[in-house]
Amino acid sequence: MTNPLLAEWDTPFDLPPFDRISDDDFGSAFETARIEHLAEVAAIAENPEPATFENTIVALEGAGRALDRVLTVFFSLAGADSNPARQALQRDFAPKLAAHGAAITGNRDLFERIEALWQDRGALDLAAEEARLLELTHRSFVRAGAALTGAQADRMTEIKSRLSVLGTQFTQNLLADESGWQMELSEGDLEGLPETVRASARAAGAERGADGPVITLSRSLIVPFLQFSTRRDLRETAWRAWTSRGAMGGETDNRAIAAEVLKLREERAKLLGYDTFAAYKLEPEMAKSPEAVRELLTSVWQPARARALEDQEKLQALMADDGVNGTLAPWDWRHYAERRRRAEFDIDDTALKPYLQLERMIEAAMDCANRLFGLEFREVDVPLYHADVRAWEVTRDGAHVAVFVGDYFARASKRSGAWCSALRSQSKRPEARTAVPVNVCNFAKPAAGEPALLSYDDARTLFHEFGHALHHMLSDVEFGSISGTSVARDFVELPSQLFEHWLDEPEVLRRFATHVETGEPMPQDMLDRMKGAALANQGFETVEYLASALVDLEFHAGPAPADPMDRQAEVLEELGMPEAIVMRHATPHFAHVFAGDGYSSGYYSYMWSEVMDADAFAAFEEKGDAFDGDTARALEERILSRGGSAEPDTLYVDFRGRMPGVEALLRGRGLAA
Repeated sequence: MTNPLLAEWDTPFDLPPFDRISDDDFGSAFETARIEHLAEVAAIAENPEPATFENTIVALEGAGRALDRVLTVFFSLAGADSNPARQALQRDFAPKLAAHGAAITGNRDLFERIEALWQDRGALDLAAEEARLLELTHRSFVRAGAALTGAQADRMTEIKSRLSVLGTQFTQNLLADESGWQMELSEGDLEGLPETVRASARAAGAERGADGPVITLSRSLIVPFLQFSTRRDLRETAWRAWTSRGAMGGETDNRAIAAEVLKLREERAKLLGYDTFAAYKLEPEMAKSPEAVRELLTSVWQPARARALEDQEKLQALMADDGVNGTLAPWDWRHYAERRRRAEFDIDDTALKPYLQLERMIEAAMDCANRLFGLEFREVDVPLYHADVRAWEVTRDGAHVAVFVGDYFARASKRSGAWCSALRSQSKRPEARTAVPVNVCNFAKPAAGEPALLSYDDARTLFHEFGHALHHMLSDVEFGSISGTSVARDFVELPSQLFEHWLDEPEVLRRFATHVETGEPMPQDMLDRMKGAALANQGFETVEYLASALVDLEFHAGPAPADPMDRQAEVLEELGMPEAIVMRHATPHFAHVFAGDGYSSGYYSYMWSEVMDADAFAAFEEKGDAFDGDTARALEERILSRGGSAEPDTLYVDFRGRMPGVEALLRGRGLAA
């Protein structure tokens, strides 16, 4: 029988035929598609005709379609619905993919054709997007080591292969720790927990085959447990497990992996002529240099730390009022911060969650996309990879635009966090394709027949990931490799963080934040208190984020540390890290940085983008209308539709007329003096 991964997909919207794909199909499909891709590349490299943009750059853009389809399906499943067979395949694919990439970038004939076009670019009469694709193709080959020869080229291949293996091991170790730990509770252990959290714990227990409720390491379950549980001993147990992911000893311990990754990255950068990995990694980003990143992060660190220390004193006093001796510990912070928030703003998640139904928040995000960009969403029944996953056709003025896929609930087979990927990227050449973005979240799944209720943080996450999806949906460029979110790492978070602002709009909340039982909208005073409460813990949230970003930067901006845990401790001590706060992502579970190169030296990018998103939303505020049509059109035409077709600072200035400063960010976080 024909392998369904390699056959033509006679499916609605040309989606993967998930109902016909088995794990046994991936190995053979991967090998077949990989060999086909190498043959396509060889034909380009060995073309006897002189290099032209069409026969080299466009041909290279169109090569590997079969391999891209196989890997897109596989890695979607590996991240969102893993199992032992997929994990074994992931370990097998990792070094082969690294070698495959090295074979392409190391093809001297191919690189000579690209180099010839680059040197003659002024005479090629290329359109703007064509010139950009040539630039990015040449740059990616050079940065991959295509200009290296001999022993240096061989060593680069070895490094990339080893890094791919280590990244896979890091991810799988983390998933094993997250899925393997649970804290079983008796009904008496649920003291202080709202009914929604109790229901989520019972549902998690049922999913895992436990006799009663359990707390897992899913953020959507463990964070509310730390907020509401009155059992300090259980909070400590849960917190220690959560912060020990990747450092529990044994085969799943990630500390040695992190050390080797940092050493190999440093060697890779030096082979390419850079002093440090951070200098190499940041060169094509908006920030350009470690110094620029450090300046941004430290400018926010001091006011954030000062606020956190002020809050720490107040939380310590609350703990003393409870008769608890000793100093405020990290497993106490969220609990007493929630108590303080409830006291100062007369609000808590028990009252809030019934107004934040998952279904209504999905509707809210889609309605905002409709009002801003004219997009319409119709849920469709198509084969997908899990029963919980859903899909919508996206249209505008009756014309097909994209398909949006949403995978919202936590499960043991899904890695933690939230992300947006794509089953297909938009392009016009060499073939016309519309985008299929996928939003993956880890919200607590309700008991059967019950509605899913979100925290305010969950709702922000939903809007954030939907902003990434809009970047895919609205992309309107020639070439897939520069479409959608294929932009600089410190620019990619702009659309997602910008879209979060619409969740806070009173008219959106009044319409969609409706009570699960009565259907009544959230009262205005509750809206006001909720928005005020959102800033109540900004010292903590900013400090835990900045600590991770600064540790990431210092790991890569100097010599690779022999012991990353020692270096992590040094950086935190130099910063004056408050004792009751820890990094959001400690090294052994810092998947952004160690599961791959994506956010290495780049975790700062969320804050870099926040500087822009605060300023970008001000463009709507200056018009007095969060849904101003002219501003929305400018946002789509100058940023969202453009992908990576121009440098990000060019796109931003085209939209806003200037680059922003840090002041709007500090005001938005309530940290301005």
